[in-house]
Amino acid sequence: MQRNTSFDGKSRTFANNIYGTTKGRIRLAVLGRDLDELLARRSPGSLRILDAGGGFGPLSQGLAARGHRVVLCDLSAEMLDLARAQVTEKGLDDRFDFIHGPIQSLSAQKLGRFDLILCHAVLEWVEDQAGLLATLDTLLADDGELSLMFYNRDGLLFHSLVMGNFDYVHADLVKKRRQKLTPAWPCRPEQVYRWLAELGFAITGRSGVRVIHDYLVEREVRQRCPDELVAMELAHARREPFVHLGRYIHVLAQKSHFPPPE
Repeated sequence: MQRNTSFDGKSRTFANNIYGTTKGRIRLAVLGRDLDELLARRSPGSLRILDAGGGFGPLSQGLAARGHRVVLCDLSAEMLDLARAQVTEKGLDDRFDFIHGPIQSLSAQKLGRFDLILCHAVLEWVEDQAGLLATLDTLLADDGELSLMFYNRDGLLFHSLVMGNFDYVHADLVKKRRQKLTPAWPCRPEQVYRWLAELGFAITGRSGVRVIHDYLVEREVRQRCPDELVAMELAHARREPFVHLGRYIHVLAQKSHFPPPE
């Protein structure tokens, strides 16, 4: 049985906790830069975009405002209600379609294929992660691109080590009492990269998200100089070893013309 996570009952808390803070600014800045560069190298014109598990669609609303058409799918009815209200307020209703349900229920036969698929901070909430990626693959056009951001288990491990949370490390990063907004299935980067390769994807870009923010010794820096913190995050997001120390990793991937490895 497929196990997904819905944010019904927590939608406002989730939206405020993520996007109402400096860490939300960092996420939007890093993803926004990566997507701007992706769009700049594609042929001009309106794209069909799937925002898979997109919540209230903070990024896809911006893409729709630039003339692209968006299908927003989410398991949470509350998130979709929030998205509809914001889309209507911005006058973008004619560029959005909404689907309430799991990503795994989507089919290219019904929806067609998409030029760009966004799947941000979803993979770590799904038990069958390889299956989810395979579903996204079936929905992507032959020359389409995938924007995938996932919760980085290696970053979580390193943060736990430097904070001295050794009991948590010994427990294999499993809390005795799981917090509501802590992902159930953090992702190992090398495993995600392997799954993408097996599906025939070539990774065209990687960025770490929150490569500095979570390691600040003086937490008040986040409030005292948020602009400089965001600038520093952008400056280091694509540099090793910082990429793989990020709390999240953003991957851009495109279907490869070469056969996947056996």
